[in-house]
Amino acid sequence: MERLRKKDEAAGSVPQVLSDAQKAAVAEVRGLYSAKLAQADVLLQGRLRQTFDPAERETIEEDYKRERARLTSEMDSKIEKARSSV
Repeated sequence: MERLRKKDEAAGSVPQVLSDAQKAAVAEVRGLYSAKLAQADVLLQGRLRQTFDPAERETIEEDYKRERARLTSEMDSKIEKARSSV
C-alpha cells in the first residue's frame, strides 16, 4: 500500500478526504441502488420463468443488461456528485 501511495503522490494524485455528510450521502446512494439492482434481478428471474422461447429470453436478458447498465451509471454519477459536494 505504501508503494502505491508513493506512486500516486509522484503522479500528482492527492487522495480526497470525505466529510461525514459526504460519506453518509454515498452510503445512501449505494444502498438505494443496490436495492434497485436487486429488484431488477428478481424481476428478470420472474420474467425468465414465464417464457421458454429462446428469442424472447434473449430479448429479456438484453433489456436486463441495459437496465443494469443504466442503474449502475446513475449510481456512479450520483456518488461522484455526492463526493464533489462540499
